Amino acid sequence: MTRRTEWPVGATDHHTGPGHGSAVGHMAESEDAYEPEAGPGTGSDAGFGEGVGRRARSRTRSSGSPSSSRAEKGEPRDPVEQARNICLRLLTGTPRTRKQLADALRKRDIPDEAAEEVLSRFEDVGLIDDAAFADAWVESRHHGRGLARRALVRELRTKGVDSALIDEAVGQLDSDQEEATARELVARKLRSTRGLDRDKRLRRLAGMLARKGYGEGMALRVVRQALAEEGEDTEGLDEPF
Repeated sequence: MTRRTEWPVGATDHHTGPGHGSAVGHMAESEDAYEPEAGPGTGSDAGFGEGVGRRARSRTRSSGSPSSSRAEKGEPRDPVEQARNICLRLLTGTPRTRKQLADALRKRDIPDEAAEEVLSRFEDVGLIDDAAFADAWVESRHHGRGLARRALVRELRTKGVDSALIDEAVGQLDSDQEEATARELVARKLRSTRGLDRDKRLRRLAGMLARKGYGEGMALRVVRQALAEEGEDTEGLDEPF
């Protein structure tokens, strides 16, 4: 039977849901921003954590409480409490999907029952929201990095987002919007290709779009039009690159 833990209100009031605001945007605009996972005692909070630990140890030594003797013997903490602390730390400033958090708990040998209890509770209070995560990811990565639907689907799958939620999120983008973004990307890159021969420019520009998830037909059409506007002879460029 799954245990239910009463959660202190103050423990979650100061966090926002994973689909909210600039945290997703800031994180998503950096390549692979989700991959590193800061461990305890790292980064800007390390000094604060050490100071708190020293004061806590000092108090427990002087008080001689039963909990301090258990800690000194190296007995494990309650796995639900441990899972909750891990998730809160990972969610601080960086939204995560349920799968990402589940993977992190598994790596730390948190029992499945405890992990399921904590993850379900976090979903109940809105700290985990894969639908909002996917929406924010699409918005940020399309406008910030120019990624097309194909690339966005691939990225969200690696984050463990459900296929139905991915379809809903990428449905924000239609073909016209994708093509407009592709034209903007080519316009920004076009100047750096001047001086190259026509075919090399075509390959470089179309390859850039392909890496961002644009289909071959759209990439060729957009690049051909951009080169024509610069006065390039685009005859014969209708063939696939």
